[in-house]
Amino acid sequence: MAQIRAIRAAQPGNLMARYFDEDYFNSLDEPKRGRLLEIIRSGLENPDSQMGAYAHNDSDYEDFAPLLEPMIREYHNIPREQEIEQKHDWSLTASRCNLEDIDPGLNGVSMRVRVGRNLAALPLPAAMTKAQRLEFEALMIEAFMTLQDDPQFGGQYFSLTPGSSHAIDDAAYQRRVQAHQMFKDMRGDPYITAAGIAADWPFGRGMYVSNSEDFLIWVGEEDHLRIMAMREGGDLAALLARLHDGLEQLKGLIPAFAHSRRYGNITSCPTNLGTAMRASLHLSLPRLTEGGKDLGPARKTASGFGLSVRGAGGEHSDAGHGGLVDISPRARLGKTETAIIQRLYEGTAALWSLENAG
Repeated sequence: MAQIRAIRAAQPGNLMARYFDEDYFNSLDEPKRGRLLEIIRSGLENPDSQMGAYAHNDSDYEDFAPLLEPMIREYHNIPREQEIEQKHDWSLTASRCNLEDIDPGLNGVSMRVRVGRNLAALPLPAAMTKAQRLEFEALMIEAFMTLQDDPQFGGQYFSLTPGSSHAIDDAAYQRRVQAHQMFKDMRGDPYITAAGIAADWPFGRGMYVSNSEDFLIWVGEEDHLRIMAMREGGDLAALLARLHDGLEQLKGLIPAFAHSRRYGNITSCPTNLGTAMRASLHLSLPRLTEGGKDLGPARKTASGFGLSVRGAGGEHSDAGHGGLVDISPRARLGKTETAIIQRLYEGTAALWSLENAG
């Protein structure tokens, strides 16, 4: 395909274009070709994509393994000869992982850890119909009505679905967005819009938030659910424990999640397979970002410690005041939950030492 060849030449970082094989594509029957074109549509319409593909069903990872597996291996740095197998460990017994041990001044850092989860009984968000989105939200509201009575995780659900009995108005929605609790209008993201994930906005979308506002569940974003714990402090181990406890409570209220032995938790984006966990924190790195003007040096330095760097406002944003950036471990697949938190702690220690050197 000429379009993919052109993307490969102009955007070598697009993994879909790099690994797309025309002979493999031509070997598929017509229905499978159609499915595969939908999976890679985001990468076709957005040549600067890193992965360039979003799964539509949990079976896609097996059905289209000749294309998707090499992409997955490269992103997650898993050699061809190494078996892909996801193990889980939430114990964090090996380290306290408290940022105050790095520097007592790091005791009020904004920290967040989240996991993506998808129900096995439903298509992934890119392939859901409007009716399925609404049915899924109704199922979650029923679960939230039980969860709200839990002494540790009780809270309230806010729906974005017009006419919902749990709906909030636009002003309240914007306040939650500004507080970094609610996700933004998905139609503003060209990558997930091209994939079909933003379709039917805002129907079937919403957020559950605990009364303490440190445990949140997004409904209907890139995955069926994004479950997260967030707080200001320094104790990463306590943050992970909060997420795990809430996740265990939720699992008892809803149908089973999509999961495989090889890929762990099945997610829309292959970058999130495995633990499907992103652990992050905000760190001021004025020296490594040239006063917040350039993320390039910080990204290059952080990559050596297995970390990714984003702007303070998230993906595709710039550094905040004083060089404030968002850092997180890149690997999700083949790493345990505990290992990811430890990588964040150790990487933070290394970056902080470099920032304050000399």
